[in-house]
Amino acid sequence: MSNVQNMSLEDIMGERFGRYSKYIIQERALPDIRDGLKPVQRRILYSMNKDGNTHDKGFRKSAKSVGNVMGNFHPHGDSSIYDAMVRMSQDWKNGERLIEMHGNNGSMDGDPPAAMRYTEARLSEIAGFLLQDIDKKTVPWAWNFDDTEKEPTVLPAAFPNLLVNGATGISAGYATDIPPHNLAEVINAAIYMIDHPKAKLDKLMEFLPGPDFPTGAIIQGKDEIRKAYETGKGRIVVRSKTDIENLRGGRQQIIATEIPYEVNKAFLVKRIDDIRLNNKVPGIAEVRDESDRDGLRIAIELKKEADAQTILNYLFKYTDLQVNYNFNMVAIDHYTPRQVGLIPMLSSYIVHRKSIIVARSKFDKEKAEKRLHIVEGLIRVISILDDIIALIRASENKADAKENLKVSYDFSEEQAEAIVNLQLYRLTNTDIVTLENEEAELRERITTLKAIIADEATLYRVMKSELREVKKKFAKPRLTELQAETQALEIDLASLIVEEETFVSVTRSGYLKRTSPRSFKSSHLDEMGKRDDDSVSLVQKAKTTQHLLIFTNFGNLIYRPVHELTDIRWKEIGEHLSQTITNFASDEQVVYAEIIDDFDAATYFAVTKLGQIKRLERQAISPWRTYRSKSSQFAKLRNKDDRVIAVAPIALDDIMLITRKGYALRFNIGDVPVLSGKAAGVKAINLKEDDSLASAFILSAESIFLLTQRGSLKRMAVSLIPSTSRANRGLQVLRELKAKPHRVFLAGPIHSAGDPSLDLFSVQPEKREEPEKLEIISKSGKTYDVILEDLPFSERSSNGSFISDTISDEVLSAEIK
Repeated sequence: MSNVQNMSLEDIMGERFGRYSKYIIQERALPDIRDGLKPVQRRILYSMNKDGNTHDKGFRKSAKSVGNVMGNFHPHGDSSIYDAMVRMSQDWKNGERLIEMHGNNGSMDGDPPAAMRYTEARLSEIAGFLLQDIDKKTVPWAWNFDDTEKEPTVLPAAFPNLLVNGATGISAGYATDIPPHNLAEVINAAIYMIDHPKAKLDKLMEFLPGPDFPTGAIIQGKDEIRKAYETGKGRIVVRSKTDIENLRGGRQQIIATEIPYEVNKAFLVKRIDDIRLNNKVPGIAEVRDESDRDGLRIAIELKKEADAQTILNYLFKYTDLQVNYNFNMVAIDHYTPRQVGLIPMLSSYIVHRKSIIVARSKFDKEKAEKRLHIVEGLIRVISILDDIIALIRASENKADAKENLKVSYDFSEEQAEAIVNLQLYRLTNTDIVTLENEEAELRERITTLKAIIADEATLYRVMKSELREVKKKFAKPRLTELQAETQALEIDLASLIVEEETFVSVTRSGYLKRTSPRSFKSSHLDEMGKRDDDSVSLVQKAKTTQHLLIFTNFGNLIYRPVHELTDIRWKEIGEHLSQTITNFASDEQVVYAEIIDDFDAATYFAVTKLGQIKRLERQAISPWRTYRSKSSQFAKLRNKDDRVIAVAPIALDDIMLITRKGYALRFNIGDVPVLSGKAAGVKAINLKEDDSLASAFILSAESIFLLTQRGSLKRMAVSLIPSTSRANRGLQVLRELKAKPHRVFLAGPIHSAGDPSLDLFSVQPEKREEPEKLEIISKSGKTYDVILEDLPFSERSSNGSFISDTISDEVLSAEIK
C-alpha cells in the first residue's frame, strides 16, 4: 500500500502525454538539424553499414535488413521500417537516394512497393559519406532499447543532408516540411558560410537560390523563398512543366513532362479526366498518361477551336498541375524542435562537422602516435640486432624476453611486444628503409593532425576540401526551374463554355438536374421525375452560359453555373443538394430558384416567418470560391424556429404580408433597407403573440386570394388594404371564430390570362395562355382544382367559402398551376 499515490487525472494525463510528446518529437517524426535524419532512417543506415551491406557489395534481401534494424535498434513494426527504407530509395522523393533497391519500390502513381521479402537493397555510395569515420569516436553513442549494444545518436554526415534530401513529418504539436535542394548548390553555400560566418541571406541565395525537386517542374516566387529561408516558413507555387503541341486537323494538345513534388500522377490524371467527364471546362477531348521508361508524359488532347491557354490556366488553378508548397522547416536542435531558416541550418551543420573533424583528427593522431612509437622501437632494434637476438635467446619465455628488453634497453611495453613478435623476414635492408619512410610519413601526419586540431583555419580548409570532394563526385545539374514572379491565373471560363440549350429543374426538397431538349420533349411535363411528397420550384428553359440561384428556407444561397449541373434524363429524380453541399440540412427546403444571365444590379426581398424583412442586391451574392461544396448566407434567422418563407426579385412596388391569424399589411418595398447577406433584416410587421407570417408577395395584380387550413377560399380586392408603413399590425382579413377559427394556409396575387407569366412551372411563355389554377389536396387525399379568376370578390372581414361541402377539416397542400 505504500506505493499507492493519490494524483488527479489531469496531472497524470498531462505528465504522461508530455513524456509521449517528447518521445515522438525527438525520437520519431522530426529530423536532426546536423545529419538531417529521423531516428528510424539513421538506424537503418547504421545497421546496414554495420552489416557490410554497402554500395561496393552485393544486394541483400530487404527483409534481412529490416529484421536487423527491428531486432537491434528500432522496436517498432516492420512496416514502418520498410516504408522508411523504401522512401530513401525513391528517386522522385529524394535529392540524393541513400539506399539502392532492386525490385518494385513503388511509383509516382502511388503504387505500393513489393513486399520486403521480394526486394533487395544496399546502401548507396553517397550514403557512405554520411557514415564516413563513424568508427573513429566522432559521434556520441547511446545504448539501444535493450542495453545490448550502442547506436549513434547522429551520423558524421560529410554533406548537409537535411537540405539536400529535405524532410517531412508530423508529431505532437509540430510538423516539418523541408524541400530537397541541389547538392552542388548546398555545398557551395556551405563553403561560402565557412569562409564568411556572418554571411547575409541574400549572398547565400546567390549560391543556393531555391529548392531543387527531384521531379523538376517550375518554382515561382523568389520573395517567398527568401521569406522561408529567413524565417523557416513560406509558400511557393510549384507548377508543372507544360507545352502546347499542334495536331492534325487544327487541334492542339497540352503535354506535361514534369509535375510538382509529391503529387500523385495517377490522381492528377484522374482529376483532369473527371473535369473532362463533368464538362467543368469544355474543350478537353481526351486525357492520357503516356509515361514510360524514358520519362513522364501526360497528354491532354483538346477539341477543335478550344482555347488551349485558358484550359491550361484552369487546370493549373483547379488541379495539382500547379500546387502550393508550404515551407515549415522544423528540426531537432540540441534536443529541442526549432523552426529554422537557411543560416541556422548551415551554421549548425558547420559546427557539427567541426566537432567531427576534430574528434576524427584526435583519433587518427593518437593512432599515428602509437604506431610511431612502435616504428621507433623497431628501427632502434635493427641497430643493435645481434645483442637483441642474444638477449631473446637467453630468455626463458616470451614474458621473460619482454621484461629483459624493457630492463636492459629501456624499451616500452608496446615496443617490447612488437619486438618479440617481429618476423625474421622484416630484418632485411629493404624493411629498414620502409620503416624509416613510415616514420617520416607518421611524423608528417601527426604534424598535420595537430594543426587541424589546434588551428581553426586549417580545420576549415579540410572541411571545404572534403565538401568539394563530395560535390565533384555526386554533383548533378539543377532540375527545377526558378521563376522570380508568381504568374496570376486569368481564366475567362465564359469564353470556354459552349452555348447549348437545356432545361433546368429544381424541386422544393432540393433535387436539381439539367435535361437535354431531346429528353425533355420526348416526355410529358407532368412526367418529371420527383418524389411523391415533393413539389416543383423551377422548370425553365436555359442556356449553358447562364447561372442558377437557389434560396432555401434556412437563409442559405446555393449557386451553380448551368453548364456544371449534371445532365440527367427528365424522368429521373435528379441530384440532391446534400450530395455536394456539405451544410445542406435534412429538413432544408428550396423557397425560390431562378436562372439569371449575369450578376447585375437586380434586388431581392426576403421575409421570414417571425416577421423579419430585408432587401438584398444580386451583386452582393456573386459566386464565392467554395460554391461547389458550401452554401452562402443571404438572410440571418432570429432563432432555430424561424424560417424564410418568401424570396423574390423586386421593383419598387408595394409588398403584401399576411399572417397566419389573418392580419394583412401593405407597404412600399422601398421602406426596407438593402442589407448584407449576414444581416437579419428589420421588422416587417408587428405580430401578435403566437402569430407568424403565412405569405409575403409583391403586389402585381388587382386582387389576391386567401386559402384557410379548413378549406375555405376567398378573393379580395387589393384596394381593401391601403398602403401604410412597415412594422404595423395591419388589418384583419379573416373574422375570428371561437370554435374552429380559420388560419391562413396560403395567400397570393391572382393573375389573369394574358398577363406576363410568373409561373415557373410553365417554362416561362411570354404571356399567360390560361388563367391561374389552384390545386388543393385535402387531408383525406382528395384533389380540388379552382380557377382563381372565377372566384367572386369577398369583403375584407369575410372568411370566404368552402371549396366543397365534403372537404376535410384540414388542407394538406396547395399549389398554383
